[in-house]
Amino acid sequence: QVQLVESGGGLVQAGGSLRLSCAASGKIFVINAMTWYRQAPGKQRELVARITHGDGTQYADSVQGRFTVSKDNAKNTTYLQMNNLKPEDTAVYYCNADITYGGWLYDYWGQGTQVTVSS
Repeated sequence: QVQLVESGGGLVQAGGSLRLSCAASGKIFVINAMTWYRQAPGKQRELVARITHGDGTQYADSVQGRFTVSKDNAKNTTYLQMNNLKPEDTAVYYCNADITYGGWLYDYWGQGTQVTVSS
């Protein structure tokens, strides 16, 4: 089993910054990718940013240039630095990990962390 623990959410004014963290622990051989998703009330969950084992990154158009995803392999932790936050960034942010262990692929989710941006 693998646990993903997110932290760093909160309330911030528009134009401010937050940094989210997602730490993975447990039976991990290779983390193939870690992805941040978000879900606002009444909306579908959407991909925000992804970082792969080879350090490839992908961003939603709405956050390109404002958000930066990174990782610390030694800590099995991924970060989402969010700058110039806008009210439309308000959502619950979830961390997802695509992990290989024992020759099998597994998909895990964190519990989510609330980000609220006030205007």
